Amino acid sequence: MYLNCKTFFSLRYGTMHVETLIREAKERGITTLALTNINITSDAWTFVTECREQDIKPVLGLECRNEHTLCYLLLARNQNGWYHINKFLSYKLHTGEPFPEQAPEMPDTFVIYPWGTHNPHTLAPHELLGVRVKDINKLFRVDTLALKDKLVIMQPVTFQDELHYELHQVLRAIDQNILISQLLPETYAAPDETFIHPADLVEHFERYPHIVANTLAVLHACEVEMQMNIPRNKKTFSASVEEDRKLLRDLAYEGMIYRYGSNHESAAARIEKELDIIAKLNFESYFLITWDIIRFAQEKGFFYVGRGSGANSIVAYCLRITDVDPIELDLYFERFLNLYRSSPPDFDIDFSWKDRDEITTYIFNKYGPEHTALLGTVTTFQTHAIVRELGKAYGLPKKEIDRILQGGFSVKLDEDRIQRKILHFCQLMDNQEKSFPNHLSIHAGGILISEAPIHHYCTTYLPPKGFSTAQMDMFQAEAIGLYKFDILSQRGLGHIRDAIDLIKQNHDVDIDIHNVKAFMVDEQVKANLRGVNTIGCFYIESPAMRQLLTKLRCDDYRSLVAASSIIRPGVAQSGMMKQYIDRFNNPQSVVYLHPVIEELLKETFGIMVYQEDVIKVAHKFADMELADADRLRRAMAGKYRGMKDLEQIQARFFRNCDAKGHPRHVSEEVWRQIASFANFSFSKAHSASFAVESYQSLYLKTYYPAEFMVAVINNFGGFYSRELYFNQLKQTGIQLHAPCINQSDYLTNIHGKEVFVGFIHIEGLEFALVERILEERKNSGPFVSLEDFVSRTGPGPEQLEILIRIGCFHFTGYTKKELLWKGSLLAKAREVKQIHHLPLFRPTPVDCTLPQLAYHAHEDAFDEIDLLGFPLQSPFSILQHEQSTYTLARDFHKHIGQQVMTLGYYVTMKMLRTSKGDPMCFGTFLDAEDQFVDTVHFPDSLRQYPFQKSGFYILQGKVVSDYGVITLEISWMRKIGYFEDKSN
Repeated sequence: MYLNCKTFFSLRYGTMHVETLIREAKERGITTLALTNINITSDAWTFVTECREQDIKPVLGLECRNEHTLCYLLLARNQNGWYHINKFLSYKLHTGEPFPEQAPEMPDTFVIYPWGTHNPHTLAPHELLGVRVKDINKLFRVDTLALKDKLVIMQPVTFQDELHYELHQVLRAIDQNILISQLLPETYAAPDETFIHPADLVEHFERYPHIVANTLAVLHACEVEMQMNIPRNKKTFSASVEEDRKLLRDLAYEGMIYRYGSNHESAAARIEKELDIIAKLNFESYFLITWDIIRFAQEKGFFYVGRGSGANSIVAYCLRITDVDPIELDLYFERFLNLYRSSPPDFDIDFSWKDRDEITTYIFNKYGPEHTALLGTVTTFQTHAIVRELGKAYGLPKKEIDRILQGGFSVKLDEDRIQRKILHFCQLMDNQEKSFPNHLSIHAGGILISEAPIHHYCTTYLPPKGFSTAQMDMFQAEAIGLYKFDILSQRGLGHIRDAIDLIKQNHDVDIDIHNVKAFMVDEQVKANLRGVNTIGCFYIESPAMRQLLTKLRCDDYRSLVAASSIIRPGVAQSGMMKQYIDRFNNPQSVVYLHPVIEELLKETFGIMVYQEDVIKVAHKFADMELADADRLRRAMAGKYRGMKDLEQIQARFFRNCDAKGHPRHVSEEVWRQIASFANFSFSKAHSASFAVESYQSLYLKTYYPAEFMVAVINNFGGFYSRELYFNQLKQTGIQLHAPCINQSDYLTNIHGKEVFVGFIHIEGLEFALVERILEERKNSGPFVSLEDFVSRTGPGPEQLEILIRIGCFHFTGYTKKELLWKGSLLAKAREVKQIHHLPLFRPTPVDCTLPQLAYHAHEDAFDEIDLLGFPLQSPFSILQHEQSTYTLARDFHKHIGQQVMTLGYYVTMKMLRTSKGDPMCFGTFLDAEDQFVDTVHFPDSLRQYPFQKSGFYILQGKVVSDYGVITLEISWMRKIGYFEDKSN
């Protein structure tokens, strides 16, 4: 009898998690339940699973609403009906069209209209009228027996009690961005929209038993046939499984020749082993679809990186999905795919942010919109947002809301009814695993490609991005057997792609960026890595990473792979990073538990840095099958919920160790170390993928530094600000120019050794004007004067002033002050004449004689700071402050353990907390020679001398050296301005 139940996936309307809804039903002895959320089907599969676990029959449906108006309910009689409901809702969400007053006829569905909205005598066979308890008195003069097949009980269930009824009202106010007191009755539910006990509900309809009977008959007619965890991805890439297997084999061996040569026995044996596992798991189509995406990217000249655990696969390496050689790094395929995995893994393919949409379009076109969708995700209400939204709904002033967010709720909470309500509702909505969904969003890169049309499983909607997106998140998709393809975007790849294009344009050189093995042995690349000349390079440019590379004296692939692993937050916080650094620098002090452990872990000095190390130890020390070893790793890392699996694996581990004759105390210590490392170790294949991309960046930076830095600047990504990247660009030997009307493009360009800053960097410059400038220049040639520019582009006076101040008209030979004077006259003349067209003859330059005006060298720099955010010349050259007495970074090594004073220009800082919870930070500055100064600010120092935004700081502290990394432990610090004398 409960045909109209909602969860909190009726966004900003319902108040119950699906588990709560089912528990409430179970407590009342309800045995059949229909989920009909408002215009959404996101938690349908979860509902079905939970119902079955509680022996409740699930029925799926939909509540269709136009704004606040309930149109009708739809109930699915079977899977075909569910498919048509999803398809119907998807069409509405894609087109934005309202629901029609009369529901279209859909196979295998019931339509239930609210009582009083339709004539019962004109309804189609599948159409019904829903009667609520409050409608019973309207049946007094109706011959309900004549309509017994058309009437059903419709008892909406929206919230669980009075408290949640108020929460429902708050959610409705949040949805409409109004105060609770401003809610109109038609915009929120009635107080009776909760569970009524079945006996009480039947009692309400005691005069109409035929309505009760028909309601039960309708529910009985509805069946959900959903099965969980069966493969639902596209089953074949070609015409059949057999053809897929042949094609994958052919591609693998063709790729083996490219990667290893034609006679490489260990590679061929590894390929055969992997193909066998892939065949047993019917995973060929997944490899081939990914290969096809890569093939398309290669044809288009798109740069990409395949990373993640997929790099453990030699088949993926041969198909050029990844550039990591699993034989070279001794990577195990079982880490990626094995017979015991409960869910197949996926490949992570990164593309440039500029190319990803075209890749996505190709996938949609190739497999069709009926079978393809972006993976959705659910954005929940976060604590700060909840407090702010609740505060607004209750009418709290912004200052009071801000005070709550900064300092918590009032100490007089018991006396403050509104704050008490907000706190209580905040706790209800921010319940970790059951946080309230706020709206649907898009997964970072997941794409679903299904065998059957996607609407058999979910509804889709059309976000602004323009690609059909599933109303389903990753966890539900995996639970039903839909596994995503991860098509991700990354700014770092944009750097590489654009650098390759700029190198071709500037040097006419083609670079095979996938020839990574050559980069790894290149002496100049190794020198740059050893000297941590890595600014702009993916994953190895941050201060922390540069310091780590220095401590490890890193100049080879394996060391870089290790560094990419131990820099991870979990590893660093566990103490493993410090332990690894100490052992690397003191290898003679490492004590190995057993000769086998030494053989396996000598590369990492006895530390299981990688997840693959855990597998390797279990496999070779305890003689476990590789698939079992991976199960052990996953169990130790908390990937399995139950303890039974872990207990069985543990028993097998010790049984095998005993059989191999290992002393029990050694086996127990190995087991303890596995347990210790498994939670923090990182995928070696993943780190190797990062390292490959780092080498690609570093090669470009080594041999084409100017083009590389321009590419970094034009992609607006990286660890640092634009200012530092422009600083690095200047160090490559180019001539950096301010933006120029005749030479600059929208992005920064490079021609030979000349670089002109792009228009995009000018604060306040309108994009429409930039488009006119570039189009006019293209069509009619360079601008010859300020008058010519104004006549041809018609800029507003404010826009013209910006262009003059940033230096766009230096080519005219006039000073900025003269140009501003001329610009002012031109703007006035334009207001009078309203010149909006191209004149027949170029305008005569305005002739005006100005008195000699004072000019200071710093004026250009301050215009640049105002309009670009930083000066194009060294900030130290502008600073009016005695600089000769400060110690430079290159001399710090002479003062280890001593106090020095230096002058630093702020670059970045990283805040963190000590073990006691006190704030401290690491700072990064540049000195007058553009050398980095790394600083440590302990809690006492930071408290006394806090950072005050960017600029110059006088820094005093003790010079400390740690395995070659020199830092300054700050004891005193003061910020100074550009014109502040040292004596002040």
